[in-house]
Amino acid sequence: MAHSLRILVISDTHDHLPRNLEQLAAGVDEIWHLGDVCAPELLEVIRKLGPPVTLVQGNCDSSPWPPAVQLERNGVRFRLTHIPPPPRTVPPHCDVLLHGHTHVPRDEMFGGVRFLNPGCVTRPNRGAPASAAHLGISADGELTWSLVLLR
Repeated sequence: MAHSLRILVISDTHDHLPRNLEQLAAGVDEIWHLGDVCAPELLEVIRKLGPPVTLVQGNCDSSPWPPAVQLERNGVRFRLTHIPPPPRTVPPHCDVLLHGHTHVPRDEMFGGVRFLNPGCVTRPNRGAPASAAHLGISADGELTWSLVLLR
């Protein structure tokens, strides 16, 4: 039987982790990193927090991580990638596409797919604050998306 999940979603750490990373990860079931870790040793710091970590390779990463990952949680199909598809392009075989790269938070629907971006931990863009996000997935597949502003 499925149970509710809480996931910490971060992106574009560019050699820096949030000062309150332990607090952000408290009580989460998984951590998803959407690319541009840059320093592979940061991944070890994230893994030591305990929850399983899934990550994709960003355009600034040289490690051999996958460019995209398909996941299914509680009946919801997710695609994790760093660079979003071109505008007006609907990715196949997913209900939710999570991406980074733009350094700007996003939560919008297009073509039946929900596009989510947690923003950037280190160098936000277009006036956006530094941010991460919590994704909640209920046992029946209902989603909650909460942007967390970093100070």
